Amino acid sequence: MPTDISQLRQEYTGKSLRRADLAADPIEQFRIWFDQAQKLQVVEPNAMSLATVDVDGHPWLRTVLLKGFDSSGFVFFTNFGSRKAQHMETNPNVSLLLPWVSIQRQVAINGSVQKIPATQSLKYFITRPFGSQIGAWASRQSSVVSSRALLQAKLDEMKRKFKEGDVPLPSFWGGYRVQPRSIEFWQGGDNRIHDRFLYSKTGEKEWNLDRLSP
Repeated sequence: MPTDISQLRQEYTGKSLRRADLAADPIEQFRIWFDQAQKLQVVEPNAMSLATVDVDGHPWLRTVLLKGFDSSGFVFFTNFGSRKAQHMETNPNVSLLLPWVSIQRQVAINGSVQKIPATQSLKYFITRPFGSQIGAWASRQSSVVSSRALLQAKLDEMKRKFKEGDVPLPSFWGGYRVQPRSIEFWQGGDNRIHDRFLYSKTGEKEWNLDRLSP
């Protein structure tokens, strides 16, 4: 018999969200909410789900880390040979979701993705801890591997190879920027009357703002 979780329920008690509470620009509104998520100690507030679609039209979902954002979009990093990278190569349309469950908020972003310049990837790469840098070199992300021992052996090899001097940026690793077409802000509400506001891009810097039914 399947486990019955039908009565698993959390009542939302957050303050309602009004149009007057929102900034005219969604990136500024995101910045406000992101700062609040940090101050309220949301666990990994930059963790976000990334949805891509493969060549057969099948959707895939995984968690990545947001590493920067501004008026041009939202940036994350990955291996260029990974499954997600292969999907984005053939279909640049993606979705992001930042689920700040503990503060009863979420932000959903739809847009198109493109690689950032290697110089920008290098600027971030050199700030990563040594272990993360050699980890990027050691893993052929998404490829089949027969055992964890092989991964550890490759990691140990990279430790020896780069034990002296700076770790160079791998040619197969770097950043992507999601340029948003729409950004939705969701605030949990009493009796499931949630507040949802959708920003839709209408021009170079113009956005339309609509309230959506919960």
